[in-house]
Amino acid sequence: MNSALINLAQHIREEMPEIERVIQRAQAAWQRLKLTTDDMYLDSAALNLHGFYEGLERLFDLIALTVDKERPQGAEWHRELLAQMQREMPDIRPAVISEDSRRELDDYRGFRHIVRHVYTFSFDPHRVGELITKITPVFSRVQQELLAFANFLEHHAREESK
Repeated sequence: MNSALINLAQHIREEMPEIERVIQRAQAAWQRLKLTTDDMYLDSAALNLHGFYEGLERLFDLIALTVDKERPQGAEWHRELLAQMQREMPDIRPAVISEDSRRELDDYRGFRHIVRHVYTFSFDPHRVGELITKITPVFSRVQQELLAFANFLEHHAREESK
């Protein structure tokens, strides 16, 4: 288990710059949309918002499988996985994210669902703009929480090996 925890902590750290890059692309597309009114930039912004949440959800899924040893099943598994990350699991791990982060990320989770299930010409520019506007502070908090969790994993792995 020690190497699995160390590997997971490293994976969390390695994903942060990739998620940050997706955010920058979403913001750049949004800025270009405002300058040109070319709705292809709306599509790009929406797709990168999708990528932002997908990157985080992949990490949450790895945490659920590696640490919790269980991942939600069924039609609502995406929502339940996010809630699972917000809950402390006594004798296993602390909460991965705060209630505030869970609430904010739930908006991105819901939008990810829209990106997957509607035609691109159906995106609501106002909604995309709202999500773009708040993405930096949301990610800043979630990144801090995930890096703190990576520290927990490394500390726990060291303690186990003593």
